[in-house]
Amino acid sequence: MTWQKSMMPMAALAFLTVTPRAFAQDDGGEASASSGARTLEQPSGGEQDQQGQFNRELLSVEEQVNTLKERVFRSKATLQLLAEIVAQGTGTGSRASISHVNELGRSYKIESLSYYLDGQSRYARTAAEGGLDGVDEVKIFDGPIQAGTHTLSVTMQLQGSSGVFSYVDQIGFNVQSSATFEVKDGDTCAIRVEADEHGGLSRSFTERPDIAFDIRCTRSMDDAGAR
Repeated sequence: MTWQKSMMPMAALAFLTVTPRAFAQDDGGEASASSGARTLEQPSGGEQDQQGQFNRELLSVEEQVNTLKERVFRSKATLQLLAEIVAQGTGTGSRASISHVNELGRSYKIESLSYYLDGQSRYARTAAEGGLDGVDEVKIFDGPIQAGTHTLSVTMQLQGSSGVFSYVDQIGFNVQSSATFEVKDGDTCAIRVEADEHGGLSRSFTERPDIAFDIRCTRSMDDAGAR
């Protein structure tokens, strides 16, 4: 009985001595695992550098692609323009000259003048750019033209110029007209577009201006005369 009583304190002391070490090892393991988990969540410095390098390379590729697209677009536009020039100047031997003749009175001032041949702009000018005020005749086009049917369109922007009646000076309006003509292979066509007035006082101020087309085509090979 005496031995059993003496052994109980020793067993309790041994238990108290061993248990803190076990707890310490468990805490360390958990701390280590927790620390390991935090390390996996955050990329290392090397991974960040690789990601940054990839982003820079991707941006460089995008810039190169955009540059190539712009070059292709410009090349297509140049080829289209060259094709139009070749089509107009080869295989026909036909030519055309277009002149604008201003026979309007002093009551009308041309603010702008535009010419289109088969939908393509051939002449565009405003009074501010000069060449319209006080000029009786303007050369619009002179060069080769394809054989076939063509459409010539004219638009004039007019401004009243009375000097007596102030309300006339405030009137602005457009006059438009078009004509279709045929060019045969070897023809030389002279086209005069005349801006004139008609109707006299029986028409209103904005109805008097008119555009007339005088189209004369001759055979270049035998100078057969106007048709």
